[in-house]
Amino acid sequence: MIPASYQIRDLTIRPATILAPMAGVTDTLFRRVIRGLGGCGLLMTEFTSSEGITRSAKKTLRYLYFQEDEHPITAQLFGANPQVMAEAARMVEDLGYDAVDINLGCPAKKVVKCGGSGLLRDLPLLGEIFRAVRAAVKIPLTIKLRAGWDENSVVAVDVAKMAEDAGVEGVAVHPRTRTQGYSGSADWSLIAAVKRAVRIPVIGNGDVNSPEDAERIVDVTGCDAVMIGRAAATNPWIFRQMAQYVATGCYDTPTDADRYQLLSGYYREITAANLPDGVGKMKQFACWFTHGVGNGGELRRTVHAAHTQQEVLDCVERFFERGDEPARQHGPRDSRSQPVAVETSRGT
Repeated sequence: MIPASYQIRDLTIRPATILAPMAGVTDTLFRRVIRGLGGCGLLMTEFTSSEGITRSAKKTLRYLYFQEDEHPITAQLFGANPQVMAEAARMVEDLGYDAVDINLGCPAKKVVKCGGSGLLRDLPLLGEIFRAVRAAVKIPLTIKLRAGWDENSVVAVDVAKMAEDAGVEGVAVHPRTRTQGYSGSADWSLIAAVKRAVRIPVIGNGDVNSPEDAERIVDVTGCDAVMIGRAAATNPWIFRQMAQYVATGCYDTPTDADRYQLLSGYYREITAANLPDGVGKMKQFACWFTHGVGNGGELRRTVHAAHTQQEVLDCVERFFERGDEPARQHGPRDSRSQPVAVETSRGT
């Protein structure tokens, strides 16, 4: 059963579900889409450069913008300089974030040179970063890590234990190595090994694409919470579906009308925000949000041919004028579970 909640010191996350940090995806507009649909306990920012924060780089600081209705929310930082990471964490705390997270998972080449999963090759430096950031802030400190750099250096258990000893209060595990990227299967047995090794909350991540997967990862690993990444980009309703599944054993799938309402509303928010990469974002989300839509490929082709935000919006409106389809349900299963609350709490 997906846990009803979990605790990071005085911060209560209810339900025990988290939106994973994703570069180019989890900005304030997308996070508020997820929050508005319900069922997500904790939001996380895109991973953000500690160097950029401390230099007050305008583009970097834009990643840290959030609104009050996004609480509880965690800012995720990356970097390799303990002092800079500590100063960036202090700035995040001053901005009003509920927690700060250290990225030890990003496999991108430009990131591993100065943090991300590259730090998994230098555990002494990683220990310095943990201690420096822990000493710098009062808010909860968590980490998100991969299994290790490659199959010959799987260090997730060692890093989790070291983090706990340094005062880190939660660990999310994506059990693929950096060299795997997103290929192959996530080795959930490694999440279970981390859970056995530490007393702090362990969050399971990787290959969770449905409510059934979420239930299974908890059953297999004993993890305290479930983190959803890429599946939330293609199915923003997944958190609400998870809450429905726990409560009833069934869950609704979005109709074409639901998808149109979400996509057009999201596009209008992008337009109103006057984002410099607005057209690119609209095209990106047209690809993701139309998975499962009949003739979705047609919409994706026309959207990609558009040149302006208004053209993209017109394409979406013309496509969905063809009407609605009935809502569908998955299930039922053996309804042993009790309902969980889908509201959030910042704790006391």
